[in-house]
Amino acid sequence: MTDLSELVAASAVLHRVRAASKSDLLLLMAEAAAAAYNVPVAAVFEGALERERLGGTGVDDGVAVPHARLKDLDRPRAVIALLDTPQDFHAPDGRPSDIVCLLLSPEDAGADHLKALATISRMLRRPELRASIRASRSAAALYAIVSQSEPSKAA
Repeated sequence: MTDLSELVAASAVLHRVRAASKSDLLLLMAEAAAAAYNVPVAAVFEGALERERLGGTGVDDGVAVPHARLKDLDRPRAVIALLDTPQDFHAPDGRPSDIVCLLLSPEDAGADHLKALATISRMLRRPELRASIRASRSAAALYAIVSQSEPSKAA
């Protein structure tokens, strides 16, 4: 997996999202996943909420990677959102997240799920990429940034 375009469809990019709560945000992202990948909104939403109950998915520097496993998904997929109102995903640095990448994987995609998480983590760990995402002016621009960016080789 070389970039996020292998995980994120152009139609699964949300730009300058305003959500009153983390739950509202996850519902908006579940709706985007349903439209882009033909998956049930309820399964995505409930799976993401269940994972959040297990522990926060914030990964520092204003980034969160909530995730869920779905029964009828063919391969890992993702929805990425840039938020106007950062939400608390309980990151170790205590900072709320304004860049959120919801990863969806098939129930039995052990190695593929981990590879997808690693790709997302490596890419969003890069300060210059986060700055570009935050400076993007549209969903199309945000998609271009994540789909043309090479992941760093460091794990």
